[in-house]
Amino acid sequence: MPAIQDIKVAVDAVVFGYDAKQLSVLLIKRGVEPFKDSWALPGGLVMDNESLETAVTRELKEETGVQIDYLEQLYTFGKPGRDPRNRVVSVSYFGLVRPNHFKIQAATDAKEVQWFPVKELPDLAFDHGTILNMAKERLKAKLQYQPIGFDLLNKEFPFSDLENLYTTILDHKIDRRNFRKKILSFEIVEETDKIHQKGSGRPAKLFKFNNKKYNQLLNEGFHFEIKIV
Repeated sequence: MPAIQDIKVAVDAVVFGYDAKQLSVLLIKRGVEPFKDSWALPGGLVMDNESLETAVTRELKEETGVQIDYLEQLYTFGKPGRDPRNRVVSVSYFGLVRPNHFKIQAATDAKEVQWFPVKELPDLAFDHGTILNMAKERLKAKLQYQPIGFDLLNKEFPFSDLENLYTTILDHKIDRRNFRKKILSFEIVEETDKIHQKGSGRPAKLFKFNNKKYNQLLNEGFHFEIKIV
């Protein structure tokens, strides 16, 4: 028996931003029905001549003005009724950026665009709350087995910035002494001869991530793992 289908394919982007000890997510206010004037994740339908990656990059750029080099595929959401207009299957993606690296600007179906702290989110349209929650859990897990956090720091940083990043994203206190010992044992973070002075506080040495060393270790079978209990 031939399959009877009338299914559309969409993409949605969960873009997390980290800055000033705060994790945020990029949302748009919809300018059209359904859910007009509700906040939602950037995204839309995939055109016939597009790959999924091209579609999510285009939708993100069109609706928010943000262009990211790398978005990782998260999950496919296809529950019937998730979109009141049609049967829509959405392939979701997520990425992590520094908000001050972008100038956000709403366009096309987006009426507004704004960064929201993840702890102060509005109600979201469609099943975007479910998508976002899954993305948060994936981000927390990935931070503990891949050093993605270094992309969010300055090229040279006080070690406390790295500690704050992990504490903020994982939403969990860490044992600072053990964390420092573990990170430095990997030999992918180097101490520089520079000093960071902030206000009247104690001067702190600056560190930097050695990406070349990290890739070399990966080729040798290195396994990055940070367990936060």
